[in-house]
Formats: sequence, C-alpha cells, structure tokens
Amino acid sequence: MDAGSANSSSTNSDLHHSRSPLRERLLPRRSSRENMDRFIPNRSAMDFDYAHYMVMSGKTAKENLAAAKSPAKEAYVKKLAEALNMNRTRILAFKNKPPTPSESISQDLGSDQPPKASKPRRYIPQTSERTLDAPDLVDDYYLNLLDWGSSNVLSIALGSTVYLWDASNGSTSELVTVDDEIGPVTSISWAPDGRHIAVGLNNSEVQLWDSAANRLLRTLKGGHRLRVGSLAWNNHVLTTGGMDGRIINNDVRVRSHIVETYRGHTQEVCGLKWSASGQQLASGGNDNILHIWDRSLSSSNAPSQWLHRLEEHTAAVKALAWCPFQGNLLASGGGGGDRCIKFWNTHTGACLNSVDTGSQVCSLLWSKKERELLSSHGFTQNQLTLWKYPSMVKMAELTGHTSRVLFMAQSPDGCTVASAAGDETLRFWNVFGVPDVAKAAPKSNPEPFANANRIR
Repeated sequence: MDAGSANSSSTNSDLHHSRSPLRERLLPRRSSRENMDRFIPNRSAMDFDYAHYMVMSGKTAKENLAAAKSPAKEAYVKKLAEALNMNRTRILAFKNKPPTPSESISQDLGSDQPPKASKPRRYIPQTSERTLDAPDLVDDYYLNLLDWGSSNVLSIALGSTVYLWDASNGSTSELVTVDDEIGPVTSISWAPDGRHIAVGLNNSEVQLWDSAANRLLRTLKGGHRLRVGSLAWNNHVLTTGGMDGRIINNDVRVRSHIVETYRGHTQEVCGLKWSASGQQLASGGNDNILHIWDRSLSSSNAPSQWLHRLEEHTAAVKALAWCPFQGNLLASGGGGGDRCIKFWNTHTGACLNSVDTGSQVCSLLWSKKERELLSSHGFTQNQLTLWKYPSMVKMAELTGHTSRVLFMAQSPDGCTVASAAGDETLRFWNVFGVPDVAKAAPKSNPEPFANANRIR
C-alpha cells in the first residue's frame, strides 16, 4: 500500500518500519548513546594528546610565536602549526566524529561510475619541422598557388613553373613550365584521385595534367576572359573562378565542358570551396562579397542564382573552409581592411560569430580530428594561429615567416600543414597532432579521368 494512504491509526513503529530499508542503506540508525546532551563533552570524540598539549604547553607556544621578531620565522611557525594540525582552538568535543563511509557502498558506486580520465593536452611544436626554398613565388593575395593531393604529393607554382614535392620520400620534380605568353601560373588544384592536376593560367586558360605520366591531357578554353585565380574540384566537375568575376563549372569528361555558369561577383573571384556533400559552393571575391551557391538551383541554360549573398565582410574574401564535423558550417576570412574570421550557417545564411584577428586573413584550414581552426595572416606578425572552436581561444601562434603567409595546404592524414609566404619559403608544421594507425588504403576512385580517350 502507498505510504500516503496509510491509516492514521498506524503506530509510529509501523511507519518507521515501512521506510527502514531506504534509511538503513544510506543513513544508519543512530543509537541511543549518540543522542547526547549538547552541553556534555563526548570523550570518544576528543583528542586527549592534543588537549594535554594545549593545557600544558599551548600558552608557551603562543608566547614564543608572539615573541618571534623575524617575519620568516613567524611564517615558518605558522606553516608548521598548520602541517601538524596544531592551529585548532577547541579542546572539548560536543559532537561525534563523522561516521566512516560504508566500504561496500563506495565500492558499488565506484564500479558503476569509474572516474573519467582527463585527456592529456596535445603538444604543439612552435617551430616549423622543415623549411624549403620557394624562389619566384608570386606575392599576390588573390592567387592560389599551393595544394596537397591525396597521393601525398605537394604541388606549388613558382612563377611559370609547377613543381611536385613527394612527401613520402622528399623528392622534387618539375611538372610543367608554361610560356611567358600564357603565364605565369595563377592557380593549381589536385583532382580527388591525387593523380591529375588542374593548372590555371594568366591568359584565362586552364590545363589538365596527368602527373604520373607528366602529360598534358587537355586545355579548357572559352570560359573566362581574364586570368583564372581560383579552382575547386567536385568529383568530375572542375569549378574555375576568374578575374572577370565569372564562376564556371566544367565537366572534364565531355567535349563541351562548360555546364553551368555563376554570375554574382563584380570583381575577381579569389576563393572557391565545395562543401563535402558537393551540393553547396562558397565563393569569395575582391568585391567583399561571399556567395553560397546550391547545385539544386543550377541551370545550364542561364546564369544560376545564388542561394545566399553575404555582405558582412569589408575587404576581399579569399580564405574559405567548410567544417568537417558540421556540413552547413562555413568559415570565411577577410583581407587587410576587414581582418575578421566569420562563421556562417549556409542553410539559413546567418552569421554565427565574428572574430577580429587583428591582421589580414589569407587562408583557413579545419582540423580533421579536433574542433580546431588554423588561420594564416599577413602584417604585422605574419603568423599562423590555431584557434579552439567554438570558443575561438588561441591555442598557439606559429611564427617564422617574414612576409604574409599567403597559402596553406593540409596533408592527406590531416596532421601536417604546409605554408607558403611572400618571403619565398615553404614551411611544414606539425600542428594537428600525429597520424593515426595506418589502415588498409581503399581502392582509389578512377574518376574524373577513368577513360582518357573520352577527354578531348
């Protein structure tokens, strides 16, 4: 029967007996000996050794403490008294000592909820692991001259030449040197397969190369009128952004490669990034505008309309990075007149946060393992800054470059970051931890060049 419906004639002993299991488990019943008068000392709870000391020697100790003229000696005596628990004032005890906790209960609770081990703080080296020379690197904020492919080969454009650096063995090779009439190289981007690479040129053309065979596969023409400074792959579609403000989707498998055109920027397109799902494209321009484009709204018959037009930046928007753990979260960075990193919900177009970094934001990279964001900057410190997301607390600042850090690229394992700056150096940083245990590599996707004969 429920306790609330018990008959009023029930005795107190019956009521006490109905609740005893719970009370006996957590609150042991007090014996009659414990219900003592509060004015009568309890001998079992008294420390007779300490009481004897206080009665016989306590006065002398206090006088010696008062007579100590040296501040150091006085502090020493106080510390000694605290360590030996000699700074108590009561001699008589009127309450019992707290009961010893039941060992069985503590063990049961401990076995159900073991203490959680705290995660050790990751060590972040403050200096670069390796530094390579990068002569003739074009010091132009609006270009994109560095990329790291899925085959662990880094590509960098130095003037009119594209070089490949194999991170597995440190070897360097030259892919192509273009003629002065069409150069210099203004952008490079690896295809998802890690073998083929797109090279944007100053004359508005884009070349597609097979890095393994060192062979030019085709040249994309007719889409732009001015240089192509930004590139982004979405499977077999190569998106190009030009100084003419146009954004073009090129299907590299077919002869008529232009399949979609996005018009919204009035000045050079300097940043392009596809989301991981391949449904949304972020574009930043020298007109201080950030656009979000959705493929579901695209049409091959007419210039596509943007999904969101975001005008909060006050300088060129080049640095773009999609969050790996939240598909609709985009980070963008503004140039020298803006200096801000902004975070966007690309479904709604809302700005979630804005952080003033104090200097030009040149590039952004998310960690693939932790909720961290790395940014590269220009004047005055020319540093790389590691931020904790979403608090945006600075975790580390990596210095070494003597000019603005224009470009960054992330290794396939997500641990190492390469940075290239106007000081004509290429530096490697172990900023995102150590690689995971190697797993069997999945079969590479043959796209977008599954059949070379289809490319014309």
